[in-house]
Amino acid sequence: MRRGNPQAIRKGRDGSLNRAQPDWRSRAIEVNRPYLRSTISRSRNAFALYEVLLGVFIFAIGVLALGRAVENCLHASTLSAEEDRVRQILSNRMAEIQATPGFPDTVKEFNIDTGYGVVKLIQKSAPAGLTEPDGGQLGGINLVILTAQWAGGGVSQSKQIEFYVYRPG
Repeated sequence: MRRGNPQAIRKGRDGSLNRAQPDWRSRAIEVNRPYLRSTISRSRNAFALYEVLLGVFIFAIGVLALGRAVENCLHASTLSAEEDRVRQILSNRMAEIQATPGFPDTVKEFNIDTGYGVVKLIQKSAPAGLTEPDGGQLGGINLVILTAQWAGGGVSQSKQIEFYVYRPG
């Protein structure tokens, strides 16, 4: 093991170790080494900053897309709840008509205030005019048409159900 200045030991072209004084080039590099290190670390830091900015940008795009997806889900959920409420209104009115004795009213309108706005319920009833296979007229059967109209999402919408009511007599 050799002792002494490790920079004074240099390998020659043939691979043998030579003891020599450092030349002016190696001395210049040694003197400027702190500057070179800081320049290299600055460029690495700047590259890391670009990576961070790119990562934050991609993350922001993902968050915006996720926010838009949540907004669409909430909107779809609201529309579904509106339609469920209207179906419930139609179902309730149909049950009332079927449970009420006597023939249903020919024309009747209701304005029902729901949590989603006003629903206009239109009831129309007329004799069904059904015939038997032998040609005889069936009496006591009315065709009832219930129509619900409302504005959902700024667009006029409607649902309709038709059913028969039999009243002997």
